[in-house]
Amino acid sequence: MSTSFTLHRWENIAPDKVTAMISRKVVSGAREMLVQVYLKKGAMIPKHAHESEQMTYVLQGRVKFLVAGDEVLVSEGEVLVIPSGVEHQAEVLDDTFEIDFFSPARHGWLDANLTRDDPNETVTA
Repeated sequence: MSTSFTLHRWENIAPDKVTAMISRKVVSGAREMLVQVYLKKGAMIPKHAHESEQMTYVLQGRVKFLVAGDEVLVSEGEVLVIPSGVEHQAEVLDDTFEIDFFSPARHGWLDANLTRDDPNETVTA
């Protein structure tokens, strides 16, 4: 039996500069996606929703999310789970390093656009 696999090393992945305030490193499988995200204080992620369930694990820093109209502060060591299709936005309160996990994978994120990667995704400015 032959099994195919891929090993990734974060240090070998060049960061994708999304904006002057946001960069990321992406590892994507067929159904899941893991992303290292670097956010500068003051960065804003506009209101949007997507098919993927999202888990955000903040390793350093703080981010204020608005999820389905509810405000939640996510700090170091905390994980926020955002269900599929739920509208959310974020304001970065401190320089932040986080890990985002998406299922299913957001294949459109492999281009340079942070939120408008899926034609079925809802995005408002």
